[in-house]
Amino acid sequence: MLKKCGNTQKIYIKFILIFEIKILILKIFLCYNVDMEKDKTVLCYIEQDNQYLMIYRNKKKNDLNEGKWLGIGGHIEQNETPDMALIREVKEETNLDIDHYLFRGIIYFQNDDYKEEMFLYTVDKFHGEIKECDEGDLHFISKDKICDLNIWEGDKIFLEYIKNNEPYFELELIYKGKKLYAQKRIK
Repeated sequence: MLKKCGNTQKIYIKFILIFEIKILILKIFLCYNVDMEKDKTVLCYIEQDNQYLMIYRNKKKNDLNEGKWLGIGGHIEQNETPDMALIREVKEETNLDIDHYLFRGIIYFQNDDYKEEMFLYTVDKFHGEIKECDEGDLHFISKDKICDLNIWEGDKIFLEYIKNNEPYFELELIYKGKKLYAQKRIK
């Protein structure tokens, strides 16, 4: 036989049901969103005589950036800060030692099921002899010619911020395949 519930009991049951539904929604949300862990990378533009040192990515197999011109950079390794990764990547890819750099901002990339958090720098003082890079060809390119090269569309946006000497910024770039779909300046 069923007992009649008082108002207090009904309210308690509704509260429990709502709470359980919220927990279920949260679990579903987490299952669908934790699968995209962000890669963390660094990118820098090394400046000399109104030019940036660029790499034409044409040597690495299965390279998302194949055929593109980029600044110098790469992945941040475990137990490495972005500044440490910057110094290591520049040395590995160019054989140059950095004497002075500026942290410019953070770029958040998203492309289908890939996310990346990229720490952006400029380098204005360095020393050493440039060596051949196993990821592509290195060339100093005039700053006013870079946007004429085959670069990612989003790169044109943050290169403009750098050109205008804007202070620290954060930018979100969303790609669909290789096409820039959306952009948003966060800071």
